[in-house]
Amino acid sequence: MSKFPHLRQDFAASIVVFLVAVPLCVGVAVASGVPAELGLVTGIVGGLVTGLLPGSSLQVSGPAAGLTVLVFEAVSEFGVSALGVIVLMAGLLQLAMGFLRIGRWFRAISVSVVEGMLCGIGLVIIAGQIYAAAGMKAPEAGIGKIVGLPGAFADALGSTKALASLAIGAGTIAVIVLWKKTPKKAQTVPGALAAVLLATVVSLAFGLPVATVEVEGLLGVIQPPGLDAFGELAGPAIWGTIIAFALIASAESLFSAAAVDRMHDAPRTQYDKEMIAQGGGNTVCGLLGALPMTAVIVRSSANVSAGAKTKASRVLHGVWLLLFAAALPSALALIPLPALAGILVHAGWKLIPFRQVAGLWRSHRGEALILVVTAVSIVVVNMFEGVLIGLALAVVKTAWEASHLKTEVIDKGAGPIQVYLSGNATFLRLPKILDNLEALPRDHPIEVDLSGLHHLDHACRTALENWAQRHSAPDTEPVKVTTTHAPARADDGAVGPDSSSSGRVRNLG
Repeated sequence: MSKFPHLRQDFAASIVVFLVAVPLCVGVAVASGVPAELGLVTGIVGGLVTGLLPGSSLQVSGPAAGLTVLVFEAVSEFGVSALGVIVLMAGLLQLAMGFLRIGRWFRAISVSVVEGMLCGIGLVIIAGQIYAAAGMKAPEAGIGKIVGLPGAFADALGSTKALASLAIGAGTIAVIVLWKKTPKKAQTVPGALAAVLLATVVSLAFGLPVATVEVEGLLGVIQPPGLDAFGELAGPAIWGTIIAFALIASAESLFSAAAVDRMHDAPRTQYDKEMIAQGGGNTVCGLLGALPMTAVIVRSSANVSAGAKTKASRVLHGVWLLLFAAALPSALALIPLPALAGILVHAGWKLIPFRQVAGLWRSHRGEALILVVTAVSIVVVNMFEGVLIGLALAVVKTAWEASHLKTEVIDKGAGPIQVYLSGNATFLRLPKILDNLEALPRDHPIEVDLSGLHHLDHACRTALENWAQRHSAPDTEPVKVTTTHAPARADDGAVGPDSSSSGRVRNLG
């Protein structure tokens, strides 16, 4: 025991994580349009491969609800046979990013974009799984799923089978929500697992006409990508999906790592090594033709809450998944599909950051706008382009804020008009600068003080020079531009200290 001082705690935690992982692995696979066993394969790899690699000590990896929408779109467009090569190439890309030490830079991604991404995914998951809960086929487009819901409910009301299926799905959600109010001894069984077990017992006891999971066997679903699948790489379309897999899986994993680090006192996550660990796991998943993986906050928080101390807990949870998939695959065939849909509706709801949106709206409305636009873009367009729109909006907002400029005009009636510029004078603020300066009277002397500028780019420098020359024409009063105590450097030139001029801006480069 001296070599493994925390074995008892890690063993107990691994059982809890295993019980949490089983229904989620199966549910994510079914929602992604692939055999249920592939979700278990990814969970096994997440435990046995990623779990053994250095990076994050306590977070747990496996198939995630956050990638469900992207996987479903990829399977619909390229087929299940191409999924392996997509995940494989995404894994190799993650490995490259990890070895190039790019992992830490994912912390620079706007949190509003990430929250917006999860919000958009959550909305699409909820809408899509409501159809699944009713035993209906969902429209492919995200906006189509939402717009079609009223018609789907109307159709369900006229079908006994659909109503029975919806009842199982709604009952599953109710059990998960209410399970937290049960005695603590009962809560040793995770709510999602309890809900699935109860839904299975009820559907069998009453002979309800609901669809169940189709089972193909663990070895039957493992299909390494063939030459035909690698041939898809010749087309540019698949590369957008590969890049989306790699970037979104990496962002979700590293943001999860940051959240999990706040839950425990174990060693902190090494982001580049965690990127390599995720890439290694996805590479193996790709070779097996399985789902992509990310670090999953639900399983990770369950791991920490259960008292895990080392990575042994996440490795052992992979062992239990392997034993379950090998010994009890027929048990999956008893699980009602609407119960899995209910689990994912609940998971999708938890992805929507209601509190964050409200808090941002009160304090940072620009960030709240980015979050909402990202979410809506994912629903209306698709996952990859929605995230790109969010990132572009975040960059534009940052550039705009970085060019903050204050213009103060003081006219005392006697003496020259004094204009003080402070902040960052960039091309984004050039229209404002020129509007203020050109509105000044041409028959009055003017003093422009640039000493408060932290940054003056080439466009503003040139515009100020031209304006000063025009305003100092023979028939106008002269302009005096002072740059006392201005910064030593500004873009490609400097605003020289202790300098002043009449009619032009001097010492700018």
